[in-house]
Amino acid sequence: MKPKVIIIDLDGTLLNSSKTISMKSIEVLKGLKANGIHLIFATARPPRCTNFKELNLASIGTMVYYNGALFHCSQTNKQIHFSIPKKKTKELIDFCLFLDNAANISIEVKDKWYSSKSLDYTDMMKVEQNPTIISYEELIGYDCTKVLLTNFSQSEQLLNKFGKELNILITDHGELIQIMSQKSSKESAVEYILDQLQLTFHDAMCFGDDFNDLGLFQACGYSIAMGNAIKELKEIADNITETNDNDGVAIVLEKYSNRMQVSH
Repeated sequence: MKPKVIIIDLDGTLLNSSKTISMKSIEVLKGLKANGIHLIFATARPPRCTNFKELNLASIGTMVYYNGALFHCSQTNKQIHFSIPKKKTKELIDFCLFLDNAANISIEVKDKWYSSKSLDYTDMMKVEQNPTIISYEELIGYDCTKVLLTNFSQSEQLLNKFGKELNILITDHGELIQIMSQKSSKESAVEYILDQLQLTFHDAMCFGDDFNDLGLFQACGYSIAMGNAIKELKEIADNITETNDNDGVAIVLEKYSNRMQVSH
């Protein structure tokens, strides 16, 4: 395949276990960008967590944040935001607290992160800053970009209650539940961007490792699962590369980049 656009997940894919980008990956990505290949980084992360000291990804590609709930299309110069209405946010939070009154709940509102109790995610999520603590009344007053639950054991009840109304993803080996608007997904955001580029999924190669990449794998012309990916992704992938700690993305893209140079 000769893709015109490459879509790359971050955590567990481009990023290694230390949440950094290898120099090999940086060199390959910059080379592809210089050769006119469109890069799209599709992540569950918020904007504030994608400017790495090794490389500001937004400087070389289009960013899709929060699993597609927020993204900017440079072709139309529009920011697209799909939020959960505050009425539904309150219903969701209250239901989670009913199931577990000590539930670890936080919300993302565009690029702001809030919780009604102290939560320390410096180790689990490798973040430098934890959610800002606000009151319960403030928490339920927002149209949310994303609701996060960690170590929540009642996922089945949650899916039964809200599975048809919201996009609920259980990732990170079950430790993290990510809840977005039903309108948001990586594949729908990417489709919007591809339309503006006058390209289709047939022109796209994608890399991923977790449940939030399933839709992209089903849509893209060529899909590559990481060696550390979940089995559900590996089963539908066109190819499987090395793990994220062994430069799995860079290994594939370096071969593709070399073929491009030979054909030129």
